[in-house]
Amino acid sequence: MDFEPWWLISVPLLFGLGWIAARVDFRQMLSETRSMPKSYFKGLNFLLNEQPDRAIDAFIEVAKLDPETTELHFALGSLFRRRGEMERAIRVHQSLLARADLPAADREMAEHELAQDYLKAGMLDRAEAAFTAVQDTRYAVQATRALIRIHESSHEWPQAIAAVKRLRKLVDEPVPQLVHYHCEQAEAALAQQPPALPAARAALDNAEKAADRLPDSHRGQASEARIAMLRAQIAQIEGDESLRCHHLTSILDQAPSYGSLVAPDIMACHHQLGLADQGLERLLTHYQQHPDLDTFNVLFQEKRAREGYEPAWQFVRQALQQHPTLLGLDRVLESELALEHDGQFADFDLLRRIIHRHTRRLDRYACQQCGFEARHYYWQCPGCNGWETYAPRRIEELT
Repeated sequence: MDFEPWWLISVPLLFGLGWIAARVDFRQMLSETRSMPKSYFKGLNFLLNEQPDRAIDAFIEVAKLDPETTELHFALGSLFRRRGEMERAIRVHQSLLARADLPAADREMAEHELAQDYLKAGMLDRAEAAFTAVQDTRYAVQATRALIRIHESSHEWPQAIAAVKRLRKLVDEPVPQLVHYHCEQAEAALAQQPPALPAARAALDNAEKAADRLPDSHRGQASEARIAMLRAQIAQIEGDESLRCHHLTSILDQAPSYGSLVAPDIMACHHQLGLADQGLERLLTHYQQHPDLDTFNVLFQEKRAREGYEPAWQFVRQALQQHPTLLGLDRVLESELALEHDGQFADFDLLRRIIHRHTRRLDRYACQQCGFEARHYYWQCPGCNGWETYAPRRIEELT
């Protein structure tokens, strides 16, 4: 390649242009730095020295001096919300929304942030209205999920179901709790006086459809058991003991872990049908495969009433050898004491009182997510509001 003399001129020219550009950028940076309030640098210094309270005060001063700093307003509002200072967070975001010149994207963000402030502050009505206002924006998914939580916490099941349907149009993800929303509707219908049986059946039909649409990885025994239990309740109200028994015993096959919740009812409906022997045999078979405290207690009481003392205690000895449990022994002693009338089992009374002192804290259901303990079984944890977080076993049975 031939050498051109004009190349010697281009090199210093390019160098000079680069030097001029660097000087211009440096002067611009110095100009912008001088224009920034001193409070801004004070705030950064406080943050670096782990003094968040003083940093917040400094940044508030910056926001007052320069109301155009929208990013700083958002940062302050988020920081206030994380610290639990909800009134200040709400005021920051409301001040942003009050600006007529706020760009559309920033306005949507401010509305979404304000909705989160209301939600964390427990102002559910305002939070619902605020999240509804941003449902047609880029925050549609987050807003819809928040609305589901709001309707759920308020037990507004039709609205929660409608919100889940909207979420499905936005994202393809399973919502397992939808089954329970329909079951809650069924329970509400059955609680009416007189019970609204058609509405309860329709709700359970929808619950089954919702369960069928779930992928296998999200389908659990809890929804199967709950639907069957509610179907059995409807059959009992209508006086159809045979159908009630069918629904209850189906739980032993479809959701065996939840057999403990229906064992007493299974035995009762078999008695109503004159099939006590069949019911006892069915529960014995289930207990051998899926032992649990409630089925153990039902079997002992049934054997004690039908076969007498020795066969019942022989069952107890075998069962406790295979699955030792203080709660089981406590229930057995309680049943025996309820039968005696002449004080011949005084030693049982003393033994039972000693054991009962140690079993009271074990005779509870515990949430596997937050640890909330309760004497009654819940489909939704009262502590963390999680669904299907309670195992149908007492604490002692889980250890």
